[in-house]
Amino acid sequence: MASAIPPARPIADMLVTGASEVLTCAAPADAPGPGAGRIPGGAVAVGGARVLAVGTEAHVREACDCSAAAVVDAEGCVVAPGFVDAHTHLVFGGSRVREYAARLTRSREQVEELGIQTGIMATVAMTRSEDADTLFAAASPRLDEMLAHGTTTAESKSGYGLDVSSELKLLQVNRRLHDSHAIDIVSTFMGAHDFPPDRPREAYVDEVIDEMIPRVVDEGLAGFCDVFCDEGYYSIEQSRRILEAGLAAGLAAKIHADQYSDLGGGDLAADLGTVSADHLNFTRAAGLERMAAAGVVAVLMPLIDFAVGHPKPIRARGWVDAGLEIGLGTDLCPGGYSVSMPLAIQFACRWNGLSPEEALRAATVGSARACGLEDRGSIAPGAIADLQVWDVPSLEDMVYRIGHNPVRSVIKNGKVVA
Repeated sequence: MASAIPPARPIADMLVTGASEVLTCAAPADAPGPGAGRIPGGAVAVGGARVLAVGTEAHVREACDCSAAAVVDAEGCVVAPGFVDAHTHLVFGGSRVREYAARLTRSREQVEELGIQTGIMATVAMTRSEDADTLFAAASPRLDEMLAHGTTTAESKSGYGLDVSSELKLLQVNRRLHDSHAIDIVSTFMGAHDFPPDRPREAYVDEVIDEMIPRVVDEGLAGFCDVFCDEGYYSIEQSRRILEAGLAAGLAAKIHADQYSDLGGGDLAADLGTVSADHLNFTRAAGLERMAAAGVVAVLMPLIDFAVGHPKPIRARGWVDAGLEIGLGTDLCPGGYSVSMPLAIQFACRWNGLSPEEALRAATVGSARACGLEDRGSIAPGAIADLQVWDVPSLEDMVYRIGHNPVRSVIKNGKVVA
């Protein structure tokens, strides 16, 4: 009898080798060192845009034909999945740097007495006045900065238009950015970011439901619908109406919830089964537990809380104890400008109480799930080959070096892009 022919090994285009450790983030969240999936002295083989194998170098070379692979030397470095930034307001007009500087020593009312317009509506005015080309030209360098800090996928919301044409303009810029940049953009419609002062509130809710959502869906401009559910913004009932309309039209639901008050946005997220709920500074333990049972990802954003001097920073041990999957975002926006996921991880550990492993998982696979993505955020066979190489020997070193950007190189879809 003829001997069986061994199956052909997959051919690798790229071999990342020599790492002090590979952090796969592919382990279950309740595994030792939750979710980090550490492989000391690890290697990664890539074919096309996908990961072929990960493990020790001996294992990877046995699993794949690496004879013609381009070698990425990660000697003494960490290899990790590309970051997924689960929450940004990437596209906006103008700048609120004067407001930010003035607010460091003054109240909002005192700043406005100086003639400086503040808050979301200040950005709405500047955004409406700029055309799509200007907004695109301003947002592209922000993406360049994000890529240099290891982000390979980013969620991006509208919400600084607050009328039909301006909201569509922002989402159209999102699409141009996705098509032109290495970073993948997950586009979210957020016409319910605030209320325009020149419209009755219920009339504007009707406009979001009856005019904006149908146009967004017809033009294929977003996969998600988000709403700012908090005191002074959208009520529980208004938020429910908008999110249910989005769901009926085919837009998955997200929610800004309970950032400044215990309004019950976390419970609404659980009721609707939103993909994610973000902020949650005032959400009670029972609401967090209901969210966990409903599979809602809780997105932590320490940098915006720091930027605005939030009176109630989140103690994320409560999120872990509730059994929540946690995502992480920069909340890049005019009111708190940061592009750095490494810094968000560092703050999530020191300020919010996550372990390094928990924070890394949040910044990768947790954030991917917050964006409805199952094919990235981890280094595993079949996953999208979005990787980064850090110039530090361990995850703990990255967390310890506060403010340091550890990213030496970035691989997107199997290609070195930074």
